[in-house]
Amino acid sequence: MTKEAEMCLEGKGLTKIFGYGSTKTVAVDHVDFKFHKGEIISIVGESGSGKTTLSKMLLGLISTSEGEILFQGKQRDISSRAKKKEYWKGIQAIFQDPFSSYNMFNKIDSVLLDCINMRGGKGLSQKEKFDMMTEACSFVNLKFAELTNKYPFELSGGQMQRLMIARIFLLRPQILLADEPTSMIDACSRATILDMLLKLRDEINMTVIFITHDIGLAYYISDSVYIMEHGKFVEHGCADDVILSPKAEYTKRLISDVPKIYEEWDLTTV
Repeated sequence: MTKEAEMCLEGKGLTKIFGYGSTKTVAVDHVDFKFHKGEIISIVGESGSGKTTLSKMLLGLISTSEGEILFQGKQRDISSRAKKKEYWKGIQAIFQDPFSSYNMFNKIDSVLLDCINMRGGKGLSQKEKFDMMTEACSFVNLKFAELTNKYPFELSGGQMQRLMIARIFLLRPQILLADEPTSMIDACSRATILDMLLKLRDEINMTVIFITHDIGLAYYISDSVYIMEHGKFVEHGCADDVILSPKAEYTKRLISDVPKIYEEWDLTTV
C-alpha cells in the first residue's frame, strides 16, 4: 500500500469505557490508526483484547467515550438516524455468526432488495432488480433462482456467509469490516470466502478491515497489521515487519502459539 493512497478512516485517541468507578472497564484505550483506500488491514488479538468493541465503535453501533473518528477526512457525524444510514452506505460489516446477522422472518429476496434500495435503486424495474440480485448471487457461487422465496434459516452456514458477501456486492461500500468472517465454516469454504472478499476488494478498490485472532491469516492477506492487547495497539506496521520481525512481547507470544507441523508442539502452557 503506497503512502499516497487516499485516507478513508482515521482514529484519534479512540477510547471506550464501560461502567463507572471501581467497576469500570477500559475496553479500548486511546488507540490511533490511519486506514487507506484499497488497503487490507488486520486487527489481531485474543478474546477480550478489545478488537470487537473497536469494530462496533467504527460501525457506529456503540458510542465512543473519548477521541474521534474521521471518515474520508472529515469528523464522522452519526448524530441522527438519517446521518447514520448515510454513513452505513460507506461502511458495512460481515460478522462471525451468520445466524444472528439476519432477520430470520425476512425472505432472501427482501434481504437483497433492501441493499438495492439503500443504494438508491428503488426506481429500477423488477427485471433490473432481478438481474442485480442474480449477478450478486452468481458472484458468490449461489443461484438466485434456487434462493428466491426462501428464508435464511433454510440455508447452511456457508451459504449464509456467501449471501452476506452478495449483500456487500450490491451495497459496494468503501469500507468492509469483517469480524472473524470465516471462523464458523470449514477450511475449504473458508478459503473460498476469503478469495471472494479479496476479489471484491480488487473490483471496487474497497478497504477491508479484518478483526481476527488468527495471526497466520493476518500475515497472508494483509497490507497492514495492528496487534491489540488490553485495549491498546502494542504494535503495528506492514505485515512482513510485524509478523517476521516482531518487537512487542505480546506479538512474539501470539506467533509462538501458532502450531508448526515441523516442530514438536509445546502443550505445557495449555
